[in-house]
Amino acid sequence: MTRNETTIYTPESSVRHPLMMLTAMTRDLFACRGLAWRFAVRDIRAQYRQTILGLTWAFILPLANTIIWIFLNRTGIVNVGETPLPYPVYVFSGTMIWAVFMDAVNAPLQQTINAKSLLTKVNFPREALVVSGIYQSLFNGIIKMSVLLPALLLLGVYPGWPLIFLPVGILSLVFAGTAFGLLLTPIGALYADIGKILPLLMQFLMYFSPVVFPMPETGWAAVLFKINPATPLILTTRDWLTGMAPEYTALFFGVNLLVLAVLLLVWIVFRLAMPILIERMSS
Repeated sequence: MTRNETTIYTPESSVRHPLMMLTAMTRDLFACRGLAWRFAVRDIRAQYRQTILGLTWAFILPLANTIIWIFLNRTGIVNVGETPLPYPVYVFSGTMIWAVFMDAVNAPLQQTINAKSLLTKVNFPREALVVSGIYQSLFNGIIKMSVLLPALLLLGVYPGWPLIFLPVGILSLVFAGTAFGLLLTPIGALYADIGKILPLLMQFLMYFSPVVFPMPETGWAAVLFKINPATPLILTTRDWLTGMAPEYTALFFGVNLLVLAVLLLVWIVFRLAMPILIERMSS
């Protein structure tokens, strides 16, 4: 026996009834899991189906970035300074970890833009787009780590038992990137400029994160590195990956609590903005 459900739409803002809104958000989040999975499988297949190199694209760009920075450092064009790990290991692990974060940042906006025609024709939980982006970011992250781990062994780095915490680090990067990307999605869905500026912004932010440069000890750069919320996520994930003792574990979990709070806030903004965005898309 099937149950018929009736949805009633009113002009009254759901913000006036926060408990009901949170209940509806939770219900839609659980209801969209299957749809989000189908979206993710479809997009992953489409992403790699028509490429010669296939899944290798998941790590080609970080590898190319690594080679460039190793060349710049060894030729003296850029003086990177002392790193806690051999520089090839430091920069390769950093760029791969950063790529996981960047994929998660791009995912919400990309998913929303790709689903424009569907959003204007079919009523479905919009959370499916966000969850689909998380699934895809996790998939790409697994591919990157499956390449990075054997590469570390070849470079003489042998991760210890802290490697079991690596999934926690990857999840943290994905959730943090999703929160940041979801914050930009309502504006980016209306103005294509955001999508064009985002790669430049991420490249700029990478230079103020411990990705290719070690943590500065003094100066304004040291301040920027320390206040960057991505810093403890990157450093702790790299430490777990390479077998080093984490120095920022407490800050890592503190940032994660902040990320969850921000993610809830931007999720509410995204949910409230979607009817307006859909109306603008269909006009």
